[in-house]
Amino acid sequence: SSVLNTALRSTAAGVNQPEPISSPRAKLTIRQKQFWEDVETGISDIKRAYSCDSDLPRIEAFQEVAQWKTTAPQPQAELHDPCEEYIPGLTAKPYWESESDRSNFPWIDELEERSGVIIKEFFEVMERENKERQEKLEKERQLKAMYDIPSDSRDSSLFSSDSAWQNDVMGAGWSAVRLQRLGEWNAENCARFPNTYEVIRSLDIPLAVRGVCFARQTPGSGVFPHSDGRNFILTSHLGIKIPEGPGVSMKVGSETRQWLEGKVLTLDTSFVHSTKNDSPEDRYVLIIDFWHPELTEIERKCLEFVYDLRNKFERGDVPVRPLRKTYEDDPGKTEGKGLAGLWQAVTTKNK
Repeated sequence: SSVLNTALRSTAAGVNQPEPISSPRAKLTIRQKQFWEDVETGISDIKRAYSCDSDLPRIEAFQEVAQWKTTAPQPQAELHDPCEEYIPGLTAKPYWESESDRSNFPWIDELEERSGVIIKEFFEVMERENKERQEKLEKERQLKAMYDIPSDSRDSSLFSSDSAWQNDVMGAGWSAVRLQRLGEWNAENCARFPNTYEVIRSLDIPLAVRGVCFARQTPGSGVFPHSDGRNFILTSHLGIKIPEGPGVSMKVGSETRQWLEGKVLTLDTSFVHSTKNDSPEDRYVLIIDFWHPELTEIERKCLEFVYDLRNKFERGDVPVRPLRKTYEDDPGKTEGKGLAGLWQAVTTKNK
């Protein structure tokens, strides 16, 4: 369509953007088609709520790209690796650290000013819960010794509770305690860190779908090079406890940076990135994902709706219904990755 072509060509000359193609690169299942029909309805409702009579070309392009109706998104810079969940025309660079960059994020200065509150609470919670854990383990040890019960070596520490987020990319040395994930606050963890929760909520950060978490990197470990794919989300790391030395660092694209305690480092994780901790101590940061500053308010609302709907599909909250449209192709037999595939055709549980 002319709207899609306008959106996909709205960037600087010479930068390759996805192009419409005559037939999709993959087929959608019936359930996936239902999802995208519901997306279209929801976005129409959002436009009415905003009294928006004009097109939203970048959101329309997002839908086309995610349904494989275009060529695949191409890198916009060295080691940029975007996925099919893509908004055309956004600035892509590994780090957002200049004064002009920081002007896009007025909340960062206050977050750094109030970082002492977060760091103090973090270590108070760590100390308290480690003490409680040790007392519990000692009682269990005494009972097991008394009744000759085999020992259980499973880790019950604060960070072990989020081990499901670890995978082959993040590695065994990386773990997290999530305060928010996929737009939903974790009530239990927010109650454990009430001051941190209040600071984040008070700063009016345009939080994106991936979430907020404390992340630990154990000694001698690292996150392998990978891309998170989505080019419309940026990430800030607030240094909580950073061991000294050049062996504790993060590489985004071809550029390496080191964290500083109480300071924020902002990056674009649609670039290939990795971390390492070659020190003998744990490294801790607070990770905050937020919307790319070049998105408009209504574009953010549309993306929030898309990912909230995805959550509902994954949980099974949206019943199967007949399709509203007719389609030329037969229902797809296999699912792809990303929103087009809806993470296994939105039939699996949210992990």
